[in-house]
Amino acid sequence: MPRLSFLVRFISIGVLLHIYVGFRLIPDLPVPAAGKWIAALWLVLSVLVIPPGLLARRFERQPLGDRLAWIGMLAMGFFSSLLMLTIVRDLVLASLMTVESLWPGIADLAHWRIGSAAAVVVLAFCSSGVGFFNARRRAPVRNVEVPIRNLPAALDGFTIVQLSDIHVGPTIKHDYVEAIVRAVNQLDADVVAITGDVVDGSVQHLSNHTAPLGRLAAQHGVYLVTGNHEYYSGADAWVAEFRRIGLTVLMNQHVVIEHDGARLVLAGVTDYTAGHFDPSHRSDPQGALRGAPDDVNTRVLLAHQPRTAHAAADAGYTLQLSGHTHGGQIFPWNFMVRLQQPFTAGLEKLGSLWVYTSRGTGYWGPPKRLGAPSEITRVRLVGAH
Repeated sequence: MPRLSFLVRFISIGVLLHIYVGFRLIPDLPVPAAGKWIAALWLVLSVLVIPPGLLARRFERQPLGDRLAWIGMLAMGFFSSLLMLTIVRDLVLASLMTVESLWPGIADLAHWRIGSAAAVVVLAFCSSGVGFFNARRRAPVRNVEVPIRNLPAALDGFTIVQLSDIHVGPTIKHDYVEAIVRAVNQLDADVVAITGDVVDGSVQHLSNHTAPLGRLAAQHGVYLVTGNHEYYSGADAWVAEFRRIGLTVLMNQHVVIEHDGARLVLAGVTDYTAGHFDPSHRSDPQGALRGAPDDVNTRVLLAHQPRTAHAAADAGYTLQLSGHTHGGQIFPWNFMVRLQQPFTAGLEKLGSLWVYTSRGTGYWGPPKRLGAPSEITRVRLVGAH
């Protein structure tokens, strides 16, 4: 029932936003009446296709679900830009109206209304094209150095390649994942870490598409923690599947890695919200260190959501690797992330704890990235001077 209520609210808000865009743009478009009717029809179709696109992973008939997802998510991505640009246009027009009221004749408002309406549509198409390219290309490698005090000399240069938020599902399939795996395996990592939100759908529908992850290779192994989307998709089944293909899933657990005579504790926790889905899965950064050797001070935590960082700092971790935020994925939504998470993207510090937040290796929802490029992150530990 709560999900149905949320869906009704989401659709209602979507309808109102489409009406707003239609009333603000269509009358001023420099096209014949037929063109304005086509624009209105597109807005109606957009309202109709976005909800099925969001729900497509629930469809049993996958070819149909995948097609609905592509149509709905492309429409959602385009409308997102259209909405933001329409708001910007209205702010500009409101400013011009203020100027015109103070200094009559200084601005041709009719000209501005017509020209800006056309510009909004053109820019929405262009930004959607660029965003689609950014989302669908294989994520580039991003190199990050983390300076750590009292780092054992043998661990200076230790590399962790982080993947996060791949979101294998209706629009991300086997070939997309295979390209990521090939790129990672060329990096010769000491550890590969996958920080959650690998999937958007069931094991039954997606196991063939996640299979390439079983070919990831690193000197000391490949480790994974759950994200919130694993819990939407059946976490227990996915944990079993990830283990079946050879990944080590850390569920409030740790391993001690010995590297050239030095040791490092690598821990992983379940998603920050996991306890809402299964009380036995409650995220526990402190518990993940239970039994860890006291004399090993370099402690790395894999935690899907950055907001685990406060508990991680209290537990004495050195570095936390997270994802979840996608860096906002589509400008200007990156400004909204801070309403829920302490960090949006990149390397930041909380007390003595370093936190790296990946922008994600795939994308969620619209196949679109603007101002928040995807990444395969190569984290290198270096001694602090």
